[in-house]
Amino acid sequence: MNIYLIAIAILPVLILAFAVYRQDKFNKEPFGLLVKCFFFGALSILPAALLENVLSQFNPGGPILSGVYTGYVVAGCCEELFKLLMLAWAVWRSREFDEYFDGIVYSCFVALGFACFENISYIYGQDSFLSAMYTGSVRAVLSVPGHFLFGVMMGYYFALAKFASGLRGKYLLLAFLVPMLLHGTFDALLMVPESMGADGTIVSGVLFVVLIFFDIKMWKWGVRRIRHLQDLSQQQNFDRTNPFDGFTWHF
Repeated sequence: MNIYLIAIAILPVLILAFAVYRQDKFNKEPFGLLVKCFFFGALSILPAALLENVLSQFNPGGPILSGVYTGYVVAGCCEELFKLLMLAWAVWRSREFDEYFDGIVYSCFVALGFACFENISYIYGQDSFLSAMYTGSVRAVLSVPGHFLFGVMMGYYFALAKFASGLRGKYLLLAFLVPMLLHGTFDALLMVPESMGADGTIVSGVLFVVLIFFDIKMWKWGVRRIRHLQDLSQQQNFDRTNPFDGFTWHF
């Protein structure tokens, strides 16, 4: 295995995993549980790929419809569904899942496990070193951060479902729908030009510009949600350590 290909496949994943771990300001999550989430994320690619293969047999026809269908239904729906199921299996009942921000940490590790396995399969599936390096470079800039941001969105609503029990069903649904729609939009903006080929040069250029703006917007949404759950976790920790919590003054 070429060391450069290994690095380009794994390094972007490790950087983002370390970044989200650093953002956990209070009770750091156990290393073993993070590895479990990462491993479950990598495993989720197997059932997702099987379902994607089935759904890929139904093509609505036409480059635009084909790209939209592949982006939203085949990729977005299948991949985010199984990532969410694996996330719930890995941590929902864990005693370590005791803060809002934990939801984002766990979800991002699941998403990055998926992205890492997918990266390796794409890069080592190329027929030359140069094409493998090109694929790895593009995925390092677009696909891996994309999965990371989908993980932030999933973890945000997953945490709200965990700690806002009265609205649990609503937030669990959003933990699937929001990353699925973002994933679908992201992939459709890439797949429509691919489906159009040389006939859609102008359209491809326009959609690529849209993709860049959409990606920037996702980062802004992601940062806001990270900060929101950090604030909620800070309040949780304050409530646990406040010696006057629940105390009533009498005069």
